[in-house]
Amino acid sequence: MIFVPSTSQGQKKLPWPHAPLHQLSGRGTYFVTAGTYLKEHFFRTADRLQVLHRGLLSVARDYEWQLEAWAVFSNHYHFVAYSPQHEDSAESLSAMLGLLHEKTAKWINRLDDSRGRQVWHNFWETKLTYQKSYLARLNYVHQNPVKHGLVVIANQYPWCSARWFERVARPAQVKTIYSLKVDRLKIYDEYEAADEW
Repeated sequence: MIFVPSTSQGQKKLPWPHAPLHQLSGRGTYFVTAGTYLKEHFFRTADRLQVLHRGLLSVARDYEWQLEAWAVFSNHYHFVAYSPQHEDSAESLSAMLGLLHEKTAKWINRLDDSRGRQVWHNFWETKLTYQKSYLARLNYVHQNPVKHGLVVIANQYPWCSARWFERVARPAQVKTIYSLKVDRLKIYDEYEAADEW
């Protein structure tokens, strides 16, 4: 639970209910979702999606997070990634996403002449500890453009990992992962992606 400091002596600290608690103490594989402020479609065009997509891949590389699946949309993104091998925790995730959000927010605000506007809301992460849960979330992320009605086949969406995955994975791996059901996963994804790209 995140606490706000008390304002006067003797008062107890109050729980802060609006921010998710980031539990990043252990190294491992994480499923991450981040959304824009008020679910605004700041990354609505192909050029804007490309900047966010390239930014995510770049910060993951720079922070040594191994991306295994990703999907970027006009108002949110998801990814599955393994934390850096040389670290005992996943605490660099906050810094990595902080940098991505800072740089993309400044870029979008400069583009829209809206200096200081809040672009990003927050991120949610889940540490994946069971293989079936991990594999199902890989499929969920790869297939997310289909879920949002943007394409019929996931590999047609330029800002997700499905095409890359189908190219680098063995056919049996692709078949296995794509066969996993994702309709029962408990994933916060209450976003409507903009269909123009």
